[in-house]
Amino acid sequence: MLLDIIKGILVGICASAPLGPIAILVVQKSLSEGHKAGFITGLGATLVDTLFAVIAVFALAFVESFLNSHRTLILLVGGLVVGLLGVSMTFSDPFRKMKENDPTPYSVKDFIKAVAMGITNPGAILVIFALFAFFGLELEPNGFSVMPVILSVAAGSALYWFIFSWGLSHLSRNFKLGTLLWINRISGIIVMIIGIALIAEGAMKAIFL
Repeated sequence: MLLDIIKGILVGICASAPLGPIAILVVQKSLSEGHKAGFITGLGATLVDTLFAVIAVFALAFVESFLNSHRTLILLVGGLVVGLLGVSMTFSDPFRKMKENDPTPYSVKDFIKAVAMGITNPGAILVIFALFAFFGLELEPNGFSVMPVILSVAAGSALYWFIFSWGLSHLSRNFKLGTLLWINRISGIIVMIIGIALIAEGAMKAIFL
């Protein structure tokens, strides 16, 4: 049991580590609004990773079939969502709330953005499946070991985003406001490119398949 819990924590950390649109959003929030804003955003990814871990245990065959049958639609919708979030990141002013002396610059909106990015990313659930296989986690849906492992995946993901956002927020002290603004804009452009790439892949599948 202890070994499975350790493996679950490693799955959560590894699932969060790749630099994707959620990580870029966490970078933006951590640098512009601080540790709490970045961590709350990262918790959105933790929720998605935990949901995917539950699916990996209880509904692997169904989800694989669904993804294969609706991959084109998922790519188009996911690309649109990610692209729109990238536009929002690029053209919004992340320092507006600080300029207004708002004592709570971070909000549930950041959490929801991360959840939306994760849910509409068809590759994320495949990463969870691959990590379960890589670490040898083969759980019975009705077994007593399921819940501790799922919670350990959530703990590993949350731990990663806590450390990641904490480090970035401290790094931001070395940057001027103008530099941070450009980092935010560049981050938004990268997310937009990811969204456009997803839409393009979905359009190619729709046209040629």
